[in-house]
Amino acid sequence: MSSDYPESTDAPSRNTSGGMNAASNNANPAWERQVLSDLVQANLKEQQSARRWKNGLRLGWLLFWIVVMWQILSHNQTASNITTPHTALVNIKGEIADGTEASAENIVASMRAALEDTGSQGLILLINSPGGSPVQAGIINDEIVRLKALHQKPIYAVVEESCASAAYYIAAAADKVYVDKASIVGSIGVLMDGFGFTGLMDKLGVERRLMTAGENKGFLDPFSPQTEAQRKHAQSMLNHIHSQFIEVVKKGRGDRLKETPDMFSGLFWTGQQAVELGLADELASLDQVARDVIKAEEIVDYSRHDNVAERLVKRFGAAMGEGAWRAMRASTNIR
Repeated sequence: MSSDYPESTDAPSRNTSGGMNAASNNANPAWERQVLSDLVQANLKEQQSARRWKNGLRLGWLLFWIVVMWQILSHNQTASNITTPHTALVNIKGEIADGTEASAENIVASMRAALEDTGSQGLILLINSPGGSPVQAGIINDEIVRLKALHQKPIYAVVEESCASAAYYIAAAADKVYVDKASIVGSIGVLMDGFGFTGLMDKLGVERRLMTAGENKGFLDPFSPQTEAQRKHAQSMLNHIHSQFIEVVKKGRGDRLKETPDMFSGLFWTGQQAVELGLADELASLDQVARDVIKAEEIVDYSRHDNVAERLVKRFGAAMGEGAWRAMRASTNIR
């Protein structure tokens, strides 16, 4: 009987084990189908979500470009085809330099648009600027002279707070200059500024290692000493530009100018003093000149400004250009 006991216990054990394996095998297909079904559903949901994001992104870009084009077109049409009599206005504000709103590109385009309109009876340059580039100012000055002869319409400068240096370079070409009694006018001079750190470098024991081809190539380098010959050359350039500035002022103001020893020294004066010196003609505001001088009280602003859409387009264009250049370099191995 003792020998039968293990056999009676082993048999149920094998049967039980076999029964569990059979049940497990029967359950496996249903479990696998469920897992596969869940994976397929998750994949479909992910694809649907990706399509929704892609479609939303496309719609967003489409709306963006619609807004951009609308902004550009509406901006370009704001001051065109105005046939009723009016006074044209162009603002010259801030630094006169390339890339600013007071650049020659913007100011010249604005003046041309203003004078080409049949309804404009005259143009006012509303100036509030401390100056800037003599090159940009010279381009605007030349264009004022040309446009006056071409369109036979008066061009007046009206000064708000400041009309100094390159700003006065521009104003000198106008038919008349009107100022407020407290305006700042003048600063007929030229400067070139910078810093020199050679003494500080000697104290700190720092050696400047600058290699050039041409003995004067680095004479404006702030970390290198400036020779007397280089200083004289720079001063000669400044004097030459200064003489051009003086010639423009004398030509523009003519006999109205009451020249003094300090007039072209770089000093500036109040608007009242400028009238007394002949640098300006009268005290008057924008509205007064439009109403009493041009005889067209309605003022239409032709100033060219980069609106938000145009700035975005320029930045986007620059980014696209940079991306295309990088792609070209990558594809052609340009180094």
